[in-house]
Amino acid sequence: MSTPQETVERALGFSRTDGCIVIADESSGANLRWAGNTLTTNGVTRSRRLTVIAIAGESTGMVSRAGVTPDQVEDLVRAAERSAEESGPAEDAAPLIDAARAGSGGAWDDPPAETSVGVFEGFAPALGEAFAAAQDDERLLYGFALHEMNSTFLGTSAGLRLRFDEPTGKVELNAKSTDMARSAWAGTGTADFRDVDVAGMAAGLSSRLKWGERRIDLPAGRYETLLPPGPVSDLMTYMYWSAGARDANDGRTVFSRPGGGTRVGDTLSDLPVRLYSDPAAPGLECTPFVVAHASSREASVFDNGLALNPVDWISDGKLAALLQTRQSAELTGLSLTPGVDNLLMEVPGATASLDDMVANTRRGLLLTCLWYIREVDPQSLLLTGLTRDGVYLVEDGEVVGEVNNFRFNESPVGLLSRVAEAGRTERALSREWSDYFTRTAMPPLRVADFNMSTVSKAN
Repeated sequence: MSTPQETVERALGFSRTDGCIVIADESSGANLRWAGNTLTTNGVTRSRRLTVIAIAGESTGMVSRAGVTPDQVEDLVRAAERSAEESGPAEDAAPLIDAARAGSGGAWDDPPAETSVGVFEGFAPALGEAFAAAQDDERLLYGFALHEMNSTFLGTSAGLRLRFDEPTGKVELNAKSTDMARSAWAGTGTADFRDVDVAGMAAGLSSRLKWGERRIDLPAGRYETLLPPGPVSDLMTYMYWSAGARDANDGRTVFSRPGGGTRVGDTLSDLPVRLYSDPAAPGLECTPFVVAHASSREASVFDNGLALNPVDWISDGKLAALLQTRQSAELTGLSLTPGVDNLLMEVPGATASLDDMVANTRRGLLLTCLWYIREVDPQSLLLTGLTRDGVYLVEDGEVVGEVNNFRFNESPVGLLSRVAEAGRTERALSREWSDYFTRTAMPPLRVADFNMSTVSKAN
């Protein structure tokens, strides 16, 4: 079996079109799963995928396949070239990125990075202790831990040779009462599991199960609501994914300005909110150059290898940037700001913890988990979804019981305009989007009137 570097060079050597981009992805994974306070399975996985993008004039063709052997590389290149010949001119056609505009990465010649079950060396014993504590407390723990290492090798006919090793990990922990009547969930992202506080996660879930011993039924309505960092990540991640400059400029989204253009410069929050991405953010490091396997309205294969820099999407409460390719930047006249694989939100000077915010609540809801989020209206970015695994009533600074679940209707953009308080930023995991996006850090938020549109029968 060839190395990914050899495969990239082999594919580029077979190219007969005006340009060629080759992306080799090498991935390994390790996982643990548990149920009822007992480990059930563990395993490791490996995969490799080769993507060839052929450029013929202004037309492109892309073919991507898994498990390509050396004698199949030429067939893949020829298939991409045929696709390019059959395609019309690409709207995003542009010269390939040269070394002057390229990002940096790891050493090209080093072998792909790998993970193994050894990544759980410290995590697994802590999990065993959590099982024992849960058993003593008549609780049941369910969940899984996943760690993946993806090494990306990018080569182009313009001479670029870039690679980056990106570790991705997450833990999802669910606690249930023995009669299955009460449930609570917590999750976190991690690069290496050394920073995962299993005992702290389990203790927090235990407290929430105890809160749930008292059940309180509430009607639908607008409630002052505390959102921990996880649900904030659910909403802000969807907003980030919806912030394409091309669609905004075409009048299709909540970021479109009435009469034409985008809303860049508009105030979204009276608080000095900062929403930003940074490939070098400590603990949330990610690939520092564009890797686009296919073109879309938010990404361009012609931008492959382009350096990614820190970018503020919202600065001092104002919309500062949108997701841009080189082509959309020309159309909008805005700065070139491609998407980055992490997202952070902070409010300067905010230091309160979620517990502090609960203690300062006269009456409101603590909404710990969102689920089944779907878009209703792109013009306002109205989202709907369900609450799950714990909505609690807070009165006079204390949680007094668990309330019924709701369906909510909220726009993350509209919500930003109604944030009454933000706490300190910490690493967060979106429950809804964690299969795709794990590198987020968010503050807890107090929203004056979160819209619980109907009561849900979900348990």
